[in-house]
Amino acid sequence: MSEAAVPVLIRNPCPPGACECNLDSLLSDPSGDKRILALTREEEKRLLARLEAVSTLPELKRMLDRMRQLLGIELRIEPGPNEVRTTRGFQIQVAERPGLCRKTRQAIPAAIRRCLDNHPDVGYAILDEYGLFARHDGDAPPAGERR
Repeated sequence: MSEAAVPVLIRNPCPPGACECNLDSLLSDPSGDKRILALTREEEKRLLARLEAVSTLPELKRMLDRMRQLLGIELRIEPGPNEVRTTRGFQIQVAERPGLCRKTRQAIPAAIRRCLDNHPDVGYAILDEYGLFARHDGDAPPAGERR
């Protein structure tokens, strides 16, 4: 019995000069991390839709971990150095790596910003992780609370 080869779908290459994803260097490097090649355009659309639909911080963290495990995409979300008044105040950075298209590096943060716009509690939870809502001993108690 012969085993049928399962075709592995890889992303279509970007038009020459339109992107700096270095797909050719990734394909020519035998030791390169090729996990990102599994992110086809259809899979990218599904990923962006899932990122937009995230409604809690643990769910977002789970998605980021899965992106790291399955695709090798490193992503950082943190409050910016200035005030965070809107979702534009968050710094969302996707690490550059061979095979990761420029458009994808822009689309992922945009999808996360839409998620934060639709579910502000996720943004508040991120801010809380960085100590925005943490209470320090020297702080005055909130209105209506006694020491």
